[in-house]
Amino acid sequence: MPEADEIIRLENVYKIFGPQPRGRALKLAKDGLTKNEVQSATDHVVGMTNVSFDVKRGETFVLMGLSGSGKSTAIRTVNKLHDITDGHVYVDGTDVQSLTGSALQEFRREKMGMVFQHFALFPHRSVIDNAGYGLKVQGMDRKERDAKALEALELVGLGPFAHSSPRQLSGGMQQRVGLARALAADPDILLMDEAFSALDPLIRRQMQDEMLAIQDQLQKTILFITHDLNEALRIGDRVCIMKDGAVVQIGTPEQILTQPATGYVAEFVQDVDQGRVIDVETIMQQPVVIRPGETIAQVLENIGKGGSGAFSVDDVGRPTGLLVPEDGIRASAMGTTDPAAALRIDFETAKGSQKFNDVYASAGRGLLLAVVDDGGRLIGALDPREIMEEMGRVEQLIDGFEREVFM
Repeated sequence: MPEADEIIRLENVYKIFGPQPRGRALKLAKDGLTKNEVQSATDHVVGMTNVSFDVKRGETFVLMGLSGSGKSTAIRTVNKLHDITDGHVYVDGTDVQSLTGSALQEFRREKMGMVFQHFALFPHRSVIDNAGYGLKVQGMDRKERDAKALEALELVGLGPFAHSSPRQLSGGMQQRVGLARALAADPDILLMDEAFSALDPLIRRQMQDEMLAIQDQLQKTILFITHDLNEALRIGDRVCIMKDGAVVQIGTPEQILTQPATGYVAEFVQDVDQGRVIDVETIMQQPVVIRPGETIAQVLENIGKGGSGAFSVDDVGRPTGLLVPEDGIRASAMGTTDPAAALRIDFETAKGSQKFNDVYASAGRGLLLAVVDDGGRLIGALDPREIMEEMGRVEQLIDGFEREVFM
């Protein structure tokens, strides 16, 4: 059964397509035969094989893979658009696959909204009528339905277009109507199946921004399907990579990029801009802090050989100055012992959550960066050299997997 903070859980799920899914094909899949081997032996198609993952409440969980990987099959088991062959699918503690008839319909209406790749709007209905269509099916009266639909349209930036026709909207705007329709019913869960795949690249990125902003505000649970790793890494709190119906790796975007589990994952991440994914907190070091009464010599000893500096802080822990070894050595040679005389205040700060791309310009100065929390207090130090070393380490790791794959 799922844990308290989980809202979706798949346990050892198999999905076999064919006339006898629970026969020999299932046994062979459980025995470890590949998707192609099972199909060759039984003429049955393995959609999912031993798939297990959980989605936490308020999380954006991305299922990512190429065509035939099983990602879309997996999302369809969550609202029972697909029956499973074996295993369990729980949504908020309910065994979804045990539901039938009106109980299943009510569960779908109350628990989840779905946004498809194709907009599926009614061309003869206005934008507000499209956004409120699900509420109409539920029997909600016109006044309340329109109020909720308009609220959802405002969320996606389409309030002024409420009474327009869908054909008057661009593709990106039509997709936002689809998102508004899902949001209008205020479901706990959003299922998004290749929701932005049909859009042009620029509009697609704008839709990602829109969704991220809405998610910051509403904190829905989102199960998102994509074949685009850049999209997965950009919007996902965690990413599940699938291949041939099976789970290959589950992790945060950073874990997927910096710790690929297999050569297959490494092939995907080789062209990803690492600076957009890896954050400062990953490689920041414990800062060296100048203590009251310490001499320059003592601070330099604390910095150690090869260190990049030490920070002075105020009485609440906010950095106020940076002593770099070269300045300290120069001041000592001139007979100065007080670190305050050699401090510089032109250092840069960064947040732990910032990505490498956000701090490149600051790091380009070559000075140690002070990593601070939301209150401005010092929590770490970032040596610009560490950024390049980390990115080089990831590239070497990926190159190593590639050699394994092609040798």
